Amino acid sequence: MRELVNGSIDWDDRLWRYISVARFLDMLNQRTLHFASANQFEDQFEGAVFVEPVDEGDLSPMGFVDHAFFELKRLTKISCWHRRDYESDAMWRLYGAENKGVAICSTPERMRAALKPFRLAPEFGIEDLWAGPVEYVDLTRQPLTDPGMLERFFKKHRAFEWEQEFRLAISLRMAEEFGVRVPVCGISVDVDLDVLVDRVVLGPSVSGAQYLELHEPLQRAGLSKRLQRSTLFGRPRYVTVPAAGSSGPPTSKT
Repeated sequence: MRELVNGSIDWDDRLWRYISVARFLDMLNQRTLHFASANQFEDQFEGAVFVEPVDEGDLSPMGFVDHAFFELKRLTKISCWHRRDYESDAMWRLYGAENKGVAICSTPERMRAALKPFRLAPEFGIEDLWAGPVEYVDLTRQPLTDPGMLERFFKKHRAFEWEQEFRLAISLRMAEEFGVRVPVCGISVDVDLDVLVDRVVLGPSVSGAQYLELHEPLQRAGLSKRLQRSTLFGRPRYVTVPAAGSSGPPTSKT
């Protein structure tokens, strides 16, 4: 795993990946980490160097350059993580299957040790894996000047700054230029789950049935002792309960 910008990674950063239970089970069973194609992301500015205002009703068709960069996005495979010390309610809602998913906790150091070399086929060479935090830029005022074909995917419009993303990326552009067939929707990279996973956090609304569904695969993977419940699963209390042996009535929290 290579650092996109030297010195940009804090190797002990806490990283979160919020996914559905089904996607997590696939990860456990296959022992791989999924990298989606950049053209699958909802962010329409993905890979853009500038945001140009348009008139209402301007529905001009995709031009040659636009089509070329759509192909570039198809050939760029990315795994997105959230940089934060604590879990996020917003991320659960958006990416954690509406609170019914799973969050995987890791660090860049764990990723570096856990991710295995990726080849499109056994007879092909190893593809470079790049990593780094996303930089957020106001693309309406600060166009990117001559970014590389991969570097542009580590810079995003400032409106998305709340995401606080850390990305892993593999560019397969050169592979396709040499006639290698590149998967359309993404790739799966082999990973040592025991090294990658620091904790597995269950979403606030994961049911008892889903918990049981996860228990056996986690046990097989040797990760059952790293399973935790979301802190949002707790029961709210509106008065402070006195400690055992103390006297006096409960007090309201302020």
